[in-house]
Amino acid sequence: MCARNSLYTNIKPCKHLADYKLRRGFNGYNSLQNCLKTTPYGRSRVDKHDTTIPRCSFCNGYQGRLYKCLMCSSISCSSHVLLHTQSENGHEVAFDIDRSELYCCLCCDQVYDPDFDKVVVSKQVRDLPGGKSNGFKVCSGRSSKRRRLDSGIELDLKKSKQLISMRDRRAKSCYPLGLRGLNNLGSTCFMNSVLQALLHAPPLRNYFLSDRHNRDQCRKRSGEKLCLLCDIDAISSAMFSGDRTPYSPAQFLFSWWQHSSNLASYEEQDAHEFFISVLDGIHEKESKVRNSSKDDGDCQCIAHRAFSGLLRSDVTCITCGFTSTTYDPCIDISLDLEANNFSSSHVANKPIKTDEKMGLSTLSGCLNLFTRAERLGSDQKLYCQNCQELRDSSKQLSIRKLPLVLCLHIKRFEHSLVRKMSRKIDQYLQFPFSLDMTPYLSSSIVRSRFGNRLFAFEYDNSDSSAEYEIFAMIAHSGMLESGHYVTYLRLKNQWYKCDDAWISEVDEGTVRASQCYMLFYVQKMLYYKSNEDLSCMRISPRRDPCVSTAGCC
Repeated sequence: MCARNSLYTNIKPCKHLADYKLRRGFNGYNSLQNCLKTTPYGRSRVDKHDTTIPRCSFCNGYQGRLYKCLMCSSISCSSHVLLHTQSENGHEVAFDIDRSELYCCLCCDQVYDPDFDKVVVSKQVRDLPGGKSNGFKVCSGRSSKRRRLDSGIELDLKKSKQLISMRDRRAKSCYPLGLRGLNNLGSTCFMNSVLQALLHAPPLRNYFLSDRHNRDQCRKRSGEKLCLLCDIDAISSAMFSGDRTPYSPAQFLFSWWQHSSNLASYEEQDAHEFFISVLDGIHEKESKVRNSSKDDGDCQCIAHRAFSGLLRSDVTCITCGFTSTTYDPCIDISLDLEANNFSSSHVANKPIKTDEKMGLSTLSGCLNLFTRAERLGSDQKLYCQNCQELRDSSKQLSIRKLPLVLCLHIKRFEHSLVRKMSRKIDQYLQFPFSLDMTPYLSSSIVRSRFGNRLFAFEYDNSDSSAEYEIFAMIAHSGMLESGHYVTYLRLKNQWYKCDDAWISEVDEGTVRASQCYMLFYVQKMLYYKSNEDLSCMRISPRRDPCVSTAGCC
């Protein structure tokens, strides 16, 4: 990991961008500046004519991310931007028309150039009332996807405040506390999307805001300079500080690299794999502090107290009916999409028609598929304790214990060892905002197996609620090799889209039309308590973060 230290401080520049600047210099930047327009909220984008909608030159589509080639000004959507590069030699660098950010079509990622940053910020200042570009100085040390101003003696302080006020006007007026964008540090949308969901999970949010993990005491006690929990605590404090400017979780990224060295790179990672890795890191750190060696099912760390549930597995002998039961802890449930509804014609980035039902699945159907009895193949015969030999058998899963926060992972990525290929299942999923998990509990499944007889069941889930409300959803768009993650947060029954540094209000239709990858539900009582204004009651230090508190959890 020592070799990663230099990468942490100095991001390696894109060689395709360097080649473009050698060939073209700043000609493309300067001509592009005339096409920029600053919105009332401080965001720069390509000025669109009222009568002309930008469309992809390949598919004529206009939805999603659109990129403008710096060489020929051709517009391509995220599905065809690579095709344009392959068909035109030297056309590797494009421009995101909605975000004013450079994009390398071959690296499949946003790229940062301080010279381009100066052009964009200079345009923003010129668009201010009475603004001029003369005497304006710009800092070149910006993290990827974030623009900053250098308050040198040549920068008019009044104009700087006015620019910040424009960016933040809408957010300060109506956005709930805790909504803050996270800067992309180079293909880290997977990290930002998961952090947004985790930090808005009521038990974890309360844990960090109530100072249950004190950074100063942790460093004194352990002597460690890098601590995943300390960095999450720092992000949580920053998110709920009231500051709306995008935050850069660089220190957390470096700590996570230390914990998961096999994933330490600037390459795009899987959001679900990152989620598991972070919870594992929290568990590992708290176990060291508590000197605990308990199994995950009995672990008192905040990760398992919030997300840990228990699955029941019943294996039944087809010959004699003998059933063997085992229990396994889990922190999420991975669901297959309904195969009978899947059409192979639905590939990544293909638009779906509203009346096209073949490409739709339902969450209830996926949960029914998960808890349905499955006959094991002849090559999977198991030893029957009653028959005393290998027998054909069936297996059925059910949920013995529900967690406070229910994470449902949708299996969208298939990897075939036989065909030596991978693909993304671009199938849409219908999911409810209110979810009743009673039909999938072990008590319900076993009663159904015995004809729904009303007998006492020793594993009733009576100590916790089976009714949930959704509070976050992570969606994946694009292809397997070059996709993008965003998070949708539901706060006070209003949905917000967290797209790296950008936060925006969206309606329910936008959320339901997204290709969900991870769904986060919380028990209904906790959801409604968490929607109360945090400012109405301060979270008591050392209070149990998993217990309902008015205004907090």
